[in-house]
Amino acid sequence: MREDVIRNKIRSFIIEDLMRDEDYALENDEGIITGGLMDSFSLAELGVYIEEEFEVYIPDADLTIDQMDTLDQIVARVVRGLKEE
Repeated sequence: MREDVIRNKIRSFIIEDLMRDEDYALENDEGIITGGLMDSFSLAELGVYIEEEFEVYIPDADLTIDQMDTLDQIVARVVRGLKEE
C-alpha cells in the first residue's frame, strides 16, 4: 500500500472519528496529542484502527506521545509494520 493512501486514511480517521471536526486541516508534522487535538484514550483507539485497517499491530509500548504525536510519525510506524510482515 502506498504511503499517501495510508496517510489519507489515517488523517481522515483522526479528524472525522477522533476529533470529530471534518473541516480541520491536520498538518503532517502537527502535534496531535501535544497540541491537544486528541488524548491518550484516542491514541489507543487509533492503535485499534491501524490494526484493523492495515493489519499492523502496534504494541502498547509504541503507542506513546514520543512515537505517535504527528501524522508523519504514525504513518512511518505503519509503513515499518507493513515491511516487517
